[in-house]
Amino acid sequence: MTDSFVRGATEPPLLEITIGQAFDSACAKWPTQEALVCAAQSVRLTWAALQARVDDVAAGLLSSGLKPGDCIGIWSFNRVEWTITQFAAAKAGLILVTVNPAYRLLELEYALNKVACKALVISPPFKSSDYPGMIMALAPELAEGTRGNLRARRLPHLRMVVQMGEQTMPGAVSFDALEMVGREAGRAAITAVSLNLMPSDAINIQFTSGTTGTPKGVTLSHRNILNNGYFIGQAMALTPQDRVCIPVPLYHCFGMVIGNLACITHGAAMVFPGEGFDALATLQVAAAERCTALYGVPTMFIAELDHSRFAEFDLHHLRTGVMAGATCPIAVMRRVVEAMHMRDISICYGMTETSPVSFQSSVDDPLERRVSTVGRIHPHLEVKLIDAEARIVPRNTPGELCTRGYSVMLGYWDEPEQTAKAKDTEGWMHTGDLAILDDDGYCTIVGRIKDMVIRGGENLYPREIEEYLYRHPKIQEVQVFGVPDGFYGEELCAWIILRDGTDLTDADVRDFCREQIAHQKIPRYIRFVKELPMTVTGKLQKYKMREAMIDELKIEI
Repeated sequence: MTDSFVRGATEPPLLEITIGQAFDSACAKWPTQEALVCAAQSVRLTWAALQARVDDVAAGLLSSGLKPGDCIGIWSFNRVEWTITQFAAAKAGLILVTVNPAYRLLELEYALNKVACKALVISPPFKSSDYPGMIMALAPELAEGTRGNLRARRLPHLRMVVQMGEQTMPGAVSFDALEMVGREAGRAAITAVSLNLMPSDAINIQFTSGTTGTPKGVTLSHRNILNNGYFIGQAMALTPQDRVCIPVPLYHCFGMVIGNLACITHGAAMVFPGEGFDALATLQVAAAERCTALYGVPTMFIAELDHSRFAEFDLHHLRTGVMAGATCPIAVMRRVVEAMHMRDISICYGMTETSPVSFQSSVDDPLERRVSTVGRIHPHLEVKLIDAEARIVPRNTPGELCTRGYSVMLGYWDEPEQTAKAKDTEGWMHTGDLAILDDDGYCTIVGRIKDMVIRGGENLYPREIEEYLYRHPKIQEVQVFGVPDGFYGEELCAWIILRDGTDLTDADVRDFCREQIAHQKIPRYIRFVKELPMTVTGKLQKYKMREAMIDELKIEI
């Protein structure tokens, strides 16, 4: 019997260069081709024009007193300045701290102080998020300080705030002014810094969602994320003729690695339909820009497919894309392939701590494999599935997925104990995800270990039940989870969003399940809801659903 252990291909070789070197290589190869389109800002940049702006900002940051190894935060939704800052920081040897745009005062204060951020780049106000107002509330000393020399009681490490947009608050440096400073300073400092940068250097810190405590700063190197972006693009067969629509947030690995870094390593254009996700804007821009690839989490694709104006848009240029960030329902995948013409759509699986992708479906995988699994292992990685005693389980048996190789994070910033809990002495990253490897090496994610429901001593996997319920023509979205029960230990609960204009009852759902799935897999509790709680990146928060049901049912724990 074969064990659940797989090792990825060793070709093509890993890129042993920095992100700055990879970026400059793209600019040299395709200088006149379009590199970046930001529809909401009406900005279009060729590779050469993008390089000029990146170099100006990199030189400006170094001229402002920042040194290689310093941390620079960016707190913004998707804007052209975000991408410019990403590559400018890499060329200057600065560690880019990608701050969740949904963070509010206490979360921001914690993140900036945790990693001793020296500079923070912020966007203008967006919808309900007044970024300048919030940073002024945390650091009122900005109003009296000289630009670039902040001394704030609550943010003792922060020296400079850079603000995007036309208006600049007192004490902040405008993004345009930063570029101007760099243009005047020239490229000598960047050249000098580049000589000492190594692919193994830390270059990015991303904070985990912090659902079970304070967020941890996942620390990633050039080598981690540049190679992951490169191999993601390889699996999608990206070329300089591709145009990738990126509505997913840049602050997260999905946007900055699967999006931007996959593009720069293959010469594809980065196309941002808006600052935040909007289904209509995404459809409009994907059609108008003749995008060949589209990214999203399942909820984004569902919103696009179910939009009342969906039929208006010509999406025939779409060929590929990525669905990731959450469990990808098979029924949704099939609709995307058929209605959006994305015959080569790819499923990615991973986590921030693994840069993020470990498994991915390929364009030449059979459709059935691409819609029902997360594909096969990425090159230069190893994966094993283990049981509770850390023994490798046989093929076709659920086990915890562990990853080892170039993609595994350097560690959690300044948290050696937490790092040791997640990344063992042999270099294996323990994901907490339950998976199955079949005989051909294709991986299926069964769920999270903590999401597994143990009812009367039997292990039940919510993902399996969700996949069945998605077959119902009236069900748009569904999440299944466990709630405490005095007799069985746990009982199943399903939260369901119905398609517009349809009706369904608890009894209808149970009738749909009866004789089709085992009786113990039929949810005891069924609730019809208008929305599901999720993070800004589209990850569903089952713990909030569970808490709501515990309150509703008045369950004592």
